[in-house]
Amino acid sequence: MVYRCIQVQRGTITCNVRFRRHPFSTIFKTSHFHLAIFIWPFSSGHFHLDSRMHYHLEPVGGIAGDMFAAAMLDQHRDWQDELATAIADSALADGLAVRALTHTDGLLSGHRFLVTEPTAADQEAHAHRHWSEIRELLLGSRLEQAVMRRAIAIFELLARAEAEVHGMPVEAISFHEVGAWDSIADIVSAAWLIERSGATSWSCSSIPLGRGRIEGAHGQLPVPAPATAALLRGFPVFDDGLDGERVTPTGAAILKYLAPTFGSQRSPRVLIGQGYGFGAKVFPGLSNILRVSMFDDPPGYPVAAPIGVCEFEVDDQTPEDLAVALDRLRELPGVLDVIQTTVLGKKGRASAQIRVLALLPQIDAIIDSCLIETTTLGVRWYQANRRTLAREVSNHEISGTHVRVKRAHRPDAQVTRKAEMDDLANAPGGHAGRERLRHQTYTLDRRASGDNPSNSETQR
Repeated sequence: MVYRCIQVQRGTITCNVRFRRHPFSTIFKTSHFHLAIFIWPFSSGHFHLDSRMHYHLEPVGGIAGDMFAAAMLDQHRDWQDELATAIADSALADGLAVRALTHTDGLLSGHRFLVTEPTAADQEAHAHRHWSEIRELLLGSRLEQAVMRRAIAIFELLARAEAEVHGMPVEAISFHEVGAWDSIADIVSAAWLIERSGATSWSCSSIPLGRGRIEGAHGQLPVPAPATAALLRGFPVFDDGLDGERVTPTGAAILKYLAPTFGSQRSPRVLIGQGYGFGAKVFPGLSNILRVSMFDDPPGYPVAAPIGVCEFEVDDQTPEDLAVALDRLRELPGVLDVIQTTVLGKKGRASAQIRVLALLPQIDAIIDSCLIETTTLGVRWYQANRRTLAREVSNHEISGTHVRVKRAHRPDAQVTRKAEMDDLANAPGGHAGRERLRHQTYTLDRRASGDNPSNSETQR
């Protein structure tokens, strides 16, 4: 088992290292610093010390926002008070509160997720909310920025699905059931839990569709609801013969946001734990649960995850204005990289070919931004598979210069290192000074991580 630890120097976290040893906590003293080691056999949450946590979802009964929150809190029971405090302090509404309660159906035990709504008067006054109203509500909250962005992204996926099925502009969409306080709390809680988990990848089993009809705000709707079906497009689904709604719009939006992989996972993983989240419905002969399993990927095994690739050419936008546009694209949530190359386009014109690598949940918003920021009249996009190595970032102070080092674990057990050039640029002495600082940093980083020099390489 690889256990995690942090090095603390003068009260601040200075580097992350890995130790293969039995779990314990202790302090080592050297001539340079005091090393306080706190060891966990799993992800440490807010600090995101473990960059290789993988979560797998099994919608046995289905998936809804409250089931996702309940399953995550059943796995991470020590997060329950933290989430309750985050919602209470969010300033979304007076009296809005969440809690997880233990639950059993006689076969399995887990948790239910319950929301205490604001006053009846406030609830009635906001029975229906426009997407723009919910966005402003979240922007004006006291939620952490990362949590707020995730919640807005999930709601935007819902708004786009509703706009598609109703044939309306996104900004004109008015939420009914999803605009209620319990649904808002479910999505915000899901965003908080996703951020808290530090997960780098998600996967999911096939999704039960359900059958029959449900009562909506304006009459009966087929199961799955039209917006739910739009969100599930491209996901593997099946019909197990049970009537009722198995996937809610909120649950489908969370799935869409996570962009999980489907199918068998062949890479070896360490199972850390599982959580069971119960839904409100009762199905005959079936536990209405969502199971969440948490895994730790051993170092050296690449992570495979789908991404979106957007491509387009521009031949009628000035270089200075295009540079501004591409900088704005790089700042968008979900954008992994923006690449520009020069090509010959139609009529032999020199053109700029733009390629944007993006996370799938934000792909629609990113395409819209491409069409807004540049003069292109269209964008091609497709899904591509990407494999990435396990990576860690350590931090070092050398002669008053702060230097970050990125470690990558190769499949052959080699560890490669790359010092951040932005940090090396602060070194005095020109090229020779930068090279000296680089090699000093690599030597210190090897010692801090306990790597065998024969299994360690550096790269410039």
